[in-house]
Amino acid sequence: MPEFFSRSHFEAAAAAIRKRTQLEPKIGLILGSGLNPLADAVEAGVAIPYSEIPHFPVVTVEGHVGRLIIGRLEGQAVVVMQGRVHYYEGYSMAETTLPVRVMQVLGVETLIVTNAAGGLNPEFHAGDVMLIADHINLIGMGGLNPLRGPNLDEFGPRFPDMSEPYDAQSRALAKQAATRADVPLREGVYVCLAGPSFESPADLRFLRLIGADAVGMSTVPEVIVARHGGTRVLGLSGISNILPVEGALHVETTHEEVLEVGRVLVPRLEAIIRGVLRAL
Repeated sequence: MPEFFSRSHFEAAAAAIRKRTQLEPKIGLILGSGLNPLADAVEAGVAIPYSEIPHFPVVTVEGHVGRLIIGRLEGQAVVVMQGRVHYYEGYSMAETTLPVRVMQVLGVETLIVTNAAGGLNPEFHAGDVMLIADHINLIGMGGLNPLRGPNLDEFGPRFPDMSEPYDAQSRALAKQAATRADVPLREGVYVCLAGPSFESPADLRFLRLIGADAVGMSTVPEVIVARHGGTRVLGLSGISNILPVEGALHVETTHEEVLEVGRVLVPRLEAIIRGVLRAL
């Protein structure tokens, strides 16, 4: 399990991708649990299994197909990760974020990340879309920062600024797109945990206390690497379930319900993403 990668690893993966397509995508999308159908909207796309790309990690979680789709969406050349890998699958942070580095080598300038998340804000409902305004890097605070190790100076500085991880202009476009499509859009703070176990009641009380509106097991490492390399980021969480407040009737959280609510979230997310792409 590689702990670190060099520019040559990213170049090898990018070279394999370029052999399969003439497109030069400037926009990348990462699709989370249950959101794979969004990739079906890509026109004239070529699909490349992760297993056919050098150094790419292979997906092991249900709900993540594990293919790279390159084509056009709303006239824009896009590269879409149909499924992602997670730290809890046994991969290193370098492996989970390698696809973002490869996108940067391919020339991607804007990254749209989506995920399925548990709702912590009591005003949220299952099926809501939350625009990520900021994040809490709880997994990174515990030592699992994807930038640990030798700094890749050709991408960014040793100590990158994270005062605005999610691009303000892209967020404004997402709000406009949601309004035009009549899609209700929440906004809040996403917190990333390592997983794969879901949260205990005490975990949930703590996460609410520190200001999190939604919780998941991905996205933040990818965003940190994207920002380190100067890539703009738009983050969207699909609220798959509402986590119980203290004293509420206990309801078991399952991965199946995450995938089920994805069927509601996909058309909402697609409407917002299409609107953003049209406006870019």
